[in-house]
Amino acid sequence: MILPIYLYGTDELRSTAKEADLNRKEEITKLIADMDETMHHADGCGIAAPQVGEMLRILIVDGGDLADVYDYLKDFKRVMINPVLLEESEEEAVFSEGCLSLPDLHLEVRRPARIRVRYYNENFEEVEEEFDRFGCRMIQHEMDHLDGKVFVDRVPQIRRKLVQGRLSGIARGCVHTSYKVKFNSRKKH
Repeated sequence: MILPIYLYGTDELRSTAKEADLNRKEEITKLIADMDETMHHADGCGIAAPQVGEMLRILIVDGGDLADVYDYLKDFKRVMINPVLLEESEEEAVFSEGCLSLPDLHLEVRRPARIRVRYYNENFEEVEEEFDRFGCRMIQHEMDHLDGKVFVDRVPQIRRKLVQGRLSGIARGCVHTSYKVKFNSRKKH
């Protein structure tokens, strides 16, 4: 089922998600399927549960659609349940980032170039894996959502000030998307 994507300005995007109960496999599996369908419908390469209003530590990244730019992402797809960042490199990399919750906004973001993560996959198996390049970037971006952060929080304050008008517009729902959105969760729309 395609779910609405929560936009910048909603409380859900600023809240810390709780660990998913691994004993609730059927519910988690259904949520993962809905998130995956929602992400692909919106032409995204990643989505975290808080972006669809579920405050659980679950994310999906899928680099398949980016393989024309980054050929190494051709078969790169990960479902991560309760991911934990174990290590991050001191070396950093800068890439332009966008987000389904902040439509039509792209900014250059500096992040660690390599990370090591422990998580449960879609089969509920524990995995520990190291990531680099753009796969690493996608995972860090989505893990931020689990902690109530969005990519604009990681850019210098002067850049945030330059896009403040656009951020305010997104928070008010002044966006054009091909997917369903939810904004200003304090009001019923």
